[in-house]
Amino acid sequence: MGYMTEERKMIKKVAAEFTNNVVLPLANELDPKKSMMPRSLIEKMGELGFFGIKAPEEMGGSGMGCFEYCLIAEELSRGWMSVGSIIARSDINVLKNLKPEVQERLIPRAVSGDFLMAAALSEPGVGSDLSGIKCRAEKDGDYYVITGSKYWVTYADGSDAIVVFARTIPREDNPTKPYMGISGFLIEKPRGELPAGCSGSPIPKIGYYGWNTFELAFNSCRVHKDFLIGQEGGAFKLLTSGLETPRAHTAARSIGAAQGALDCANLYAKERVQFGKPIAQFQDLRFKIARMATDIEAARQLMYSVCDKIDAGGRCDKEAAMVKYFAAEMSERVTSDALQILGGAGYTQHFPVERYWRDARLTKIFEGTSEIQLRIISDHLLGR
Repeated sequence: MGYMTEERKMIKKVAAEFTNNVVLPLANELDPKKSMMPRSLIEKMGELGFFGIKAPEEMGGSGMGCFEYCLIAEELSRGWMSVGSIIARSDINVLKNLKPEVQERLIPRAVSGDFLMAAALSEPGVGSDLSGIKCRAEKDGDYYVITGSKYWVTYADGSDAIVVFARTIPREDNPTKPYMGISGFLIEKPRGELPAGCSGSPIPKIGYYGWNTFELAFNSCRVHKDFLIGQEGGAFKLLTSGLETPRAHTAARSIGAAQGALDCANLYAKERVQFGKPIAQFQDLRFKIARMATDIEAARQLMYSVCDKIDAGGRCDKEAAMVKYFAAEMSERVTSDALQILGGAGYTQHFPVERYWRDARLTKIFEGTSEIQLRIISDHLLGR
């Protein structure tokens, strides 16, 4: 049996129709103005069950897997990559590591899209090497007091909570295991604001519009011990134990952006007339489009394979790194080729190709850079 069951075909169709009818028009209107995606869009996504696709049925979700999750993410990213990204903000894997009474209150909201989280992991001097985290969380009775800086915190303002990773054991206390001593905390906050004891400002990005990405400063921000995620000092294991799905998700977003750019290039090539005929009749351009489509499909089939492995259980670090690397590199190349097909028109905001091009470039950076993925793959093949 092939990957695409009738149920999966229907899920893909629903996501595609929603993208065509809702996401694309909004993206074409709002992205050039760097405007925020409206709450009404998120509510519609919640009604369609996009936020609860991976949540178990007993928690109010659909009980599906990474495969269906990535099908939806690809289609949404074909419209606007930020929308394909926001479905990750309801990840109940974080909430399942909280106190039972907190889970009971928040998981139903997350599944419906009414409780979305931002992640505060990176710092001004910390990117790929998480052992360098300096943000501190010091115990004070029933509370932890968080002090330090965070960077690249997307949706810090619009979310309902920020998940902060901070050091509860100084690095110098365990020099042989610098990754130990990092803890995670859930800080609830009013939607549209930052938490008490936290200030920040948006980072001026070149893309990934629709939501803000913040630099944050925590100054004695207090969080109750009930909102410690898992065990104190054990956040690194939590962070690294589930990287396959986020990397498959990034591949899906990369493929969606590339497909959106190809769709635009196809349409333009059929309509644009030069030297008395549509440019789609010129062989070099036809071959370029053929190569673009082949690259997209190769990435898509690799993503299907990786998602299938993830849903079967067990680890597939190497394969997840491969699809993240391959799809991200492909997406930048294909979106650039699409822009070239449009020529000068592609370098304007009259067409959405420039949006896909800008957003595709980011996929080579977040969820582990292309260089990090190559290191993971080569370590598996050649040993460390």
